[in-house]
Amino acid sequence: MDLRGAPHSVKLWQLNGTDYEPQWTPKQGSETRFSSWTPLTNKQSNLQLFEERMKLLLHWFDLWTDSQRKHLLHSLLMRCTKSQLKHCRDMLNETLPVTRVDFTAVLPRFLSLYVMSFLSPRDLCSAAQVSWQWRVLTEQDCLWAGRCIKRGWFLPYAPKEKEFGAWKNHYISCVSTLDWLTHREADEMYGTLNQANMGVTEEEEERRKERRRRQKIKEAVKEEKRLSMTSRRAWGTNPKSERSRGGSSQTERSSSELAVRSWPSLSWPLRTAESPATSLSPHRGQLDGAHMTSVSRLFKATTVSPSLPHTVSAALLLLISNRIPAYELVLSGVKAGVTVVLYDHRGTLSALLSQMERAVSGQQVRRLGLLVPGGTEEIHLVNGSILSERTLPYPDLQEFWVKLCGLVAPGQQGGGIDIFCPLAASASGLALLCDLSNLIGLKVRAPLGLATGSFQNILSEWSGGDGGAVPVEQDPAAPALQYMFDSVLLGWCRQAQWMEEVLGQLRNSLELQLQQASVQARGRALGLFLWEKICLDNLCVSRELSEALTVGLTTLSRQGDNRPVEFLSSFLMRWSKEEDGERNQAAGGSSSAPQGLETCPGLIQELPQTTLDWRCSVGREVLHSERLYLGRLSAVLKVYQEPLMAALSSNRAILSNADIQIIFRPVAVILQLNSLFQADLQTRLQHWGADQCVGDVFVKLCSKLNVYTNYLNNYINTIHTIDKCREAKPAFRAFLKRADRTLPTHMLSLQELLLCPVWRIHEYVTLLQALTLQTRAGHPDHSDLCSALNTMLQFREFIQKLKRNSEADRLLEETQKRIQGCPSLIEGNRQLIITQDAMLLRSPDEQIPDSLRTFEHVFDVGLFLFNDALVLTRRKLQHTPFTVCHLSTHTFLASVALSSLAVREILHTRYVSHAFVLNGPHRSWVCATEQGEEKEYFLSVLRSAINSSLAGHQ
Repeated sequence: MDLRGAPHSVKLWQLNGTDYEPQWTPKQGSETRFSSWTPLTNKQSNLQLFEERMKLLLHWFDLWTDSQRKHLLHSLLMRCTKSQLKHCRDMLNETLPVTRVDFTAVLPRFLSLYVMSFLSPRDLCSAAQVSWQWRVLTEQDCLWAGRCIKRGWFLPYAPKEKEFGAWKNHYISCVSTLDWLTHREADEMYGTLNQANMGVTEEEEERRKERRRRQKIKEAVKEEKRLSMTSRRAWGTNPKSERSRGGSSQTERSSSELAVRSWPSLSWPLRTAESPATSLSPHRGQLDGAHMTSVSRLFKATTVSPSLPHTVSAALLLLISNRIPAYELVLSGVKAGVTVVLYDHRGTLSALLSQMERAVSGQQVRRLGLLVPGGTEEIHLVNGSILSERTLPYPDLQEFWVKLCGLVAPGQQGGGIDIFCPLAASASGLALLCDLSNLIGLKVRAPLGLATGSFQNILSEWSGGDGGAVPVEQDPAAPALQYMFDSVLLGWCRQAQWMEEVLGQLRNSLELQLQQASVQARGRALGLFLWEKICLDNLCVSRELSEALTVGLTTLSRQGDNRPVEFLSSFLMRWSKEEDGERNQAAGGSSSAPQGLETCPGLIQELPQTTLDWRCSVGREVLHSERLYLGRLSAVLKVYQEPLMAALSSNRAILSNADIQIIFRPVAVILQLNSLFQADLQTRLQHWGADQCVGDVFVKLCSKLNVYTNYLNNYINTIHTIDKCREAKPAFRAFLKRADRTLPTHMLSLQELLLCPVWRIHEYVTLLQALTLQTRAGHPDHSDLCSALNTMLQFREFIQKLKRNSEADRLLEETQKRIQGCPSLIEGNRQLIITQDAMLLRSPDEQIPDSLRTFEHVFDVGLFLFNDALVLTRRKLQHTPFTVCHLSTHTFLASVALSSLAVREILHTRYVSHAFVLNGPHRSWVCATEQGEEKEYFLSVLRSAINSSLAGHQ
């Protein structure tokens, strides 16, 4: 008996009931491997044997203990390949799904932050030790800022964009410095309930009160925490705004960014040809409703921040200065496809260039339009930077224009610059255009300035960039019409001055509502509102037609005809024939001058350019505008003086003879002088020729300008007399109410009619410059025209000086009334230069360096800078109940002479920004502005005023 294959007797009971048999010697011819009972060739037997042995193994597995099972599984897994291990993993996931996973790796970031917002500060600090990802999440400012602000712990600086953990560190710092006591220290200081009260002192009573206060605070905090854990809304968000956002993922935001604003953003989308639906022209997207309804509806428009670069290349770029009167109306009439850049005139050339580069986003524009303050010889881009023939060689100006040229397409592709100032109306202006064109290599166009009025020179002919005029197949104002709609342009050009007064009132009344909007969005909103209310497009009537209708209606009212329509029709026919006859006589039988000088752009008559006599055109414009001027002066005497004198002679006086003479006598003298001037000018134009002269007529007028000098010297007294009589005499007030703004007064008031001589001097300068430009140097009229032009320029400077002095006196009076408790400001030649709102700051420790020093806001101040002193006031805001309006009041705080004042800037740190120090002889003030541009401009003006004051004392 072979004992090698027999099992041990102890194992026999384990093998009972199995297929075990002793291992005998294999038979001949049977293929086996490793054992005699594992055949390889017989698959069915092999499969049967495998199943039997697997049942045996499972039977054993059921009989083993837990530790034995784990040991077996470990051994099996260690022998498995990677594919077998993956199979085991998949089976385990299906049988036993994973229930514990890092939720920060599965949930969106904002949901993870929301879950962590329920943790206490101690738990958040513990969670920060789990992993780096958890630490980044638990140190977010949105989790800690609310906890700090809730307890009154405000961060003394604004965290930077990539700075994390600032609010957490601030919270830990505040908690670690709290005045807290242990139980033993509290017992030693306040005692215990078991101790006998041997007489309570005042100090001990205060300690007990303090302990009770702390206990109440702890209970309140505990109760608040309990309530917040039971029912709590989403952190940092409004439920309504959450639903409106549709669950969009949020990035890391500070607590200030999560605040819900009460006013939406007013950033306005720029016009592009690809987005005509957002064009905000008067012909598209008109507003509905009353005053605030139209403005509020405008706020709801889909907007894009103007600070973002534009990806769409604009064909035209229009640069508008905020010093342009009624620029809001211009913004409302800009065409689609025109990119608008509205800039602050107080800035610098580099800032202006940067703003334009952001607007075009690195792409070139076809043409650039400049609507900036200026005249016939110079333009004012920014404050203190005047471009003229004399200043063009300056390095800073040349650098600016060369860089500006890079934003415009080359001349071969139609690139060019359009300047809206009438530079082409004077010889020096033309020289400036030529020099500028040679410098930048582009064609520069400008109006010829042959039209008189507010800004009507823009509607006149334009230079073609090479010294000539625009092609005759185009409208004379075609360059300007590329940027704006014709109706808006016409209304603005004629009514810019008085619309500026209206818009000034709108800016003041809507300042609080529009303070969060950009300057450009504010301008468009106000411009659209003004356009909607006044409907200037319905008032687009040619000047000749309006004049004819005015005269015809006046004649009809005087004669009282029973058939007004027939009478007005026949009157207009006679008027038309008389006008045609005068044109033919003035042109000497040649074709008449272009009608663009008197009519709307849409009514311009096309004439051959070769037959046009520019000197005759300017002369006709002088004569035509002189007629209108004399008509208004005559209206002053006929409508106002004659009825007042008649009432005085009939013993029913409305005004005394002295008041009548003060108001109307200077006008009568000017009317007599200019009537002679018109007669002489009309005689010269009736016999017009190539060598005809009109310069001697202007020289004769200039020799008697002392009449205008007397008028201007008494002008302020005249206005004050009218106001005094209007307030003191009800009969005169009723008389003005009947006479003002009627057809005989050309729809003007008495005060507006008295401004006509001032406006006429400016028109004389423009017309004389055009005549001088169109007169060759060897012409016999050239010397007289130059002499008259120089005299008129000097007289215009005299008028501007009077206007500046009057404005300075008015500002001083208003400032004196505005500041409560202020000493007398009207002294010597004192003038108000600028006012600036600021914040007064205070540092707890002056020994700390500026880069580490913190400041606290004490109160708001107002800085009134005069030419000899700086006045500081305490500014208070008083809000009107049930409205959003507020009123600023100023109380006198201190005044410092500029000669003893020093200025020092504080560098921008994490604790303070836009701050500066005003050092006086006895004390100093630390102030800060809201914006950096305001600080830079105010300090530049202040330093200039200090230098001027020091130079004056030397």
